[in-house]
Amino acid sequence: MNNRPYLSVVIPSYNEEYNLRTGVLDSVHDYLSSQEYTWEVIVVDDGSMDETVKIAEEFSRKHVGFKVLKEPHRGKGRTVITGMLKAEGEIVLFTDMDQATPIDQVEKVINKVKEGYEVVIGSRSGREGAPIVRKIMAYGFSLLRYLFLQLPYKDTQCGFKAFKNEASREIFKRLKVFKENGKMQGASVSAGFDLEILYVANKLGYKICDVPVDWHHKEGTKVNPIKDSYEGFRDLLKVKLNAVSGKYQIK
Repeated sequence: MNNRPYLSVVIPSYNEEYNLRTGVLDSVHDYLSSQEYTWEVIVVDDGSMDETVKIAEEFSRKHVGFKVLKEPHRGKGRTVITGMLKAEGEIVLFTDMDQATPIDQVEKVINKVKEGYEVVIGSRSGREGAPIVRKIMAYGFSLLRYLFLQLPYKDTQCGFKAFKNEASREIFKRLKVFKENGKMQGASVSAGFDLEILYVANKLGYKICDVPVDWHHKEGTKVNPIKDSYEGFRDLLKVKLNAVSGKYQIK
């Protein structure tokens, strides 16, 4: 008997006590429980220093299909990698804990996978409610990623991406800038992480598309305009350097 779930949802978490207390996991559970397909939710904690793990573990004990992985603090990128490589679903989605893109948008990406796409990128339209500084950051970063990596996608940074399981494993095990090891201090959105994912996916020849998804700005975001812009540009350069030096060659 095949007990493999149809959908795996990977949710990275770092000091998410506020969001957890507002009931974000309840909304994820309620939506998925109403679907006909089987599923699992993997909350991967990135060494939180608040009550995140306690709350998430209490929730998982009371709700079938949820599990919590406790990891050392290594940043969002490495945390997502851990969850993606542990996921067993035929389709694997990673999404943010604050549910800025709500879980019901998963049907849009599932439909694209059914059409034959192996990687589906959520694309935010207009970034409703986002501060002007974040919109400026997004525009500047989109220009740089095209100039350096020729990635043509509308929105590489949306934290809502789905993969066929086999593609997910091939992509995430080949990342160079963001690996499972490594240490981090403080919150990090790992802006360059999404770029490396998509560059490697392109290199592997996977069929990729983006799909418009609902997105709403959430208060308490961990984005730091100066720090994250610097780190994103730094990581973009690392991906470019790896590409030029042949480190992404597929053997």
